[in-house]
Amino acid sequence: MRILTRYLIRAHVGPFFFALAAVTGLLFLNAVIQRMSNLVGKGLPWTVIGEFMLLSLPHTIALTLPMAVLVATLYTFSELTASNEITAMAAGGIRPLRVMAPMLVVGAILAGVMLYFNDQLLPYSNHRLRNLLIDVSTKSPTLDLREHIVNRLETAAPTGQVYLEFREIDRATNELTDVVIYDLTDPLSYRTTYAKRATMMFNRDRTDLYLTLYEGVVYEITGNREGGFSKSRFDKEIQPLRGVGNVMQRQAGGLARGDREMTIRQLRAESDEHVADTERVKSSNHRRSIAAIESALALPTAGDAEADPEPGITRMPTLRTAGFTADTDDMTRGVAQNARQNLSQIRAHERRIDVLSVEVHKKWAIAVACIVFVLLGAPLAMRFPRGGAGMVIAVSIAIFTIYWAGLIGGEHLADDNMVSPLVAMWAPDILFTIFGVGLVMRMGRQAATSRGSGWEDLVAPLARAAKGLMAGKKAAA
Repeated sequence: MRILTRYLIRAHVGPFFFALAAVTGLLFLNAVIQRMSNLVGKGLPWTVIGEFMLLSLPHTIALTLPMAVLVATLYTFSELTASNEITAMAAGGIRPLRVMAPMLVVGAILAGVMLYFNDQLLPYSNHRLRNLLIDVSTKSPTLDLREHIVNRLETAAPTGQVYLEFREIDRATNELTDVVIYDLTDPLSYRTTYAKRATMMFNRDRTDLYLTLYEGVVYEITGNREGGFSKSRFDKEIQPLRGVGNVMQRQAGGLARGDREMTIRQLRAESDEHVADTERVKSSNHRRSIAAIESALALPTAGDAEADPEPGITRMPTLRTAGFTADTDDMTRGVAQNARQNLSQIRAHERRIDVLSVEVHKKWAIAVACIVFVLLGAPLAMRFPRGGAGMVIAVSIAIFTIYWAGLIGGEHLADDNMVSPLVAMWAPDILFTIFGVGLVMRMGRQAATSRGSGWEDLVAPLARAAKGLMAGKKAAA
């Protein structure tokens, strides 16, 4: 049996890593292309680009590893059945369920790896990636200056901008000709500088740009006095532009973690805080409502209670006998307004609790999908072995689409408090598990070989159902 176990595992290793690399590569390129617009034109060093690529990879792997398990299971068991190896094992007294057992164990191990990955590595990478993208978005673009247009330069000035126009640039010497600078950084004055030529140079930290202007004139309009205007000529002038370099400033602290950037422990800790806040709001609202009712009914204290003729029994005033205070209407409105505010707070806390619960259950559900896909893929491949790679791709895409659509749709429903987070996140796993168990129970009663169980066997039941439906409509007509 050890030989059989090793053989089955080795048969899955190649398809698993091939599927993991192929699917991860496709989704990874798609994710990078979508975010590449945030990096273009920033003049980022290769280290930042490499960090961006590395931090984008874990999110893709979290999606593709369960997919690779399904593809490997479908392909391997389909090949084993098509080559009659499953039939030979059955003839030797090895039941199909015994053949599945090693892969179920491997699926359970991968589920544990996925759970650790989703709980520890993925939140960390998501948090780092979000902070990196924010740092990149706040970085000034590299001085990719263009000729014959007005180039806008982001500076460190809190107000206004600097615009640079020139006729020609020499990239080798960083020399500009026929330069015009529109300086709007000072809200009280506007300066326009004309120069025949200029040279550019960064400081050592490459954060500030120094323009050395030659043979020019400066026109300045002062806004603090009406008609204020000045003109001055120069042979050589150095004009610094602060904060226009191409060095990205990394934030030390970073942002607070979002839902997908927390571990399970952090998610549960925040959820407990919201539960405690909800209970405090309910308790406060309950105490205020009781106090308002007691004040409105003018309920006496225990010493003022009416004595009942029977000894040892007291009678409290009823609504009919209790007196109402003069400010009952104002008090009622105040209590109602406070109750509405408390209700809004409670609903906000409950929505947040649902969002956090969704993330917790999602981490577990995606990890357990490694076991579910083995349970589903093995009997499905044995049932339709002759479809080859086309069958594997078609069935995999169909299962992926249904699974992720159910997961994403359930997440939205749970976030809107329409479905329980537990049901929303575990529904795809439960449905596929039921379907897989049904196929496993039928494995002992079927004997698929390479002579059948191909595309025609998959399409034939659908064709028969369609013919029956059309015949029923004709008979009704």
